[in-house]
Amino acid sequence: MRSPLRRLLAVGAAVLVSLTVVATPAEASSNRYVKVGYFTQWGIYGRQFPVANLQTSGAASKLTHINYAFSDVTEQGLCASADPWADWQVPFPAETSVDGVADVAGQPISGNLNQLAELKAANPRLRVLVSLGGWTLSKWFSDAAATAQSRQRLVDSCVDLWLKGNLPGLAPGAGAGIFDGIDLDWEWPGSEGNAGNVIRPEDKHNFTRLLATFRDALDRLGRAEHHKYELTAFLPAAPAKIDAGFEARKIFKYLDFGTVQGYDFHGSWEQRANQQSALKVPAGAPDNPDFSITTTIDAWLDRGAPRGDLVLGLPYYGQGWTGVTDGLFGAATGPAPGLFAAGTEDYKTLKNLPAEGYTVHRDRRAGHTYLYDGTTFWTFDDPEQLLQKTNYIKNKGLGGAMMWSLDGDDANASLTRAIARGLR
Repeated sequence: MRSPLRRLLAVGAAVLVSLTVVATPAEASSNRYVKVGYFTQWGIYGRQFPVANLQTSGAASKLTHINYAFSDVTEQGLCASADPWADWQVPFPAETSVDGVADVAGQPISGNLNQLAELKAANPRLRVLVSLGGWTLSKWFSDAAATAQSRQRLVDSCVDLWLKGNLPGLAPGAGAGIFDGIDLDWEWPGSEGNAGNVIRPEDKHNFTRLLATFRDALDRLGRAEHHKYELTAFLPAAPAKIDAGFEARKIFKYLDFGTVQGYDFHGSWEQRANQQSALKVPAGAPDNPDFSITTTIDAWLDRGAPRGDLVLGLPYYGQGWTGVTDGLFGAATGPAPGLFAAGTEDYKTLKNLPAEGYTVHRDRRAGHTYLYDGTTFWTFDDPEQLLQKTNYIKNKGLGGAMMWSLDGDDANASLTRAIARGLR
């Protein structure tokens, strides 16, 4: 076991690396494509997916960015940890620690954040951003963005907590140098998201103003620290949500890039088996209009978004239905059983279903893949499907790929490796 003093020096070295290595997205890889993977804060629990898995699988070396999900935006309009135990308190034993050394009592910081610092020390060009909000923590975004004063209060609290690293219960600055920027996952400005979210018509303009306030603060901090801080945002697929909440011609003045939802076009909340992330609307689709990656990206481009700043979101999970007798577009009796939630399942589980009697169906013209055994239907992406999507990214001139979420991949990071190979 490493002594507390040696542990302190190692953490300090990780922080020093993250403060002194200034990598833009282009510098973070040998090419211009960003490859952004979401790491879920709660993945260390039931999913048993620690940050160390990104190192042992080789995924970290294939990524340019990790988005750490999620920070809360409170009713008071402040950034706050949604789980301090996971973020900076839980001690990791040697076997699940990035550097192979167990956490010890009294070290400056533990938890996922310390593991991310170790991951950055092992992969100096890797950028780590903290994501704010998400589906369940976007309730108070509208209030926080409503006035110049409330916007500044939110931004100041986020910078102080996550970038300056002033984490409750720890020494001042204990978490400094771990995060390289902010990712806004407000779902959604001006339109319905999770039940109970505050929504205003003014959200559309206030979102742009919030980005401007963040951009100013990050640039000022970056100049003081000689470090590049990035600002990104998660953007919706539905044209109606784009129009309700986003000034597409303005927001990219402040964003380094935007990640676009390329999945959940259909799911088990519907009563029909369908695709969740097809490149094009499949022939015979019963919905008109319908969602696809092409219609989503074209909607952003038509509204003035710069194509090189659009990063396509890709799923590491599938949507599933059971009681399906007619395959694609067939009526379903309900969601398929899933390990963590009905109707969804990770790629690492779905990839094994062909050995259990499922047939893999590929529609290369529409660009989607599904599994079907005569009763249960899963729409999902495998490495072959992702290579088709990376070709689309390149041919369309987009900025790269985003993946939700890294814990859905297998132990060999097969999906992440396929994306990295496709975006060389």
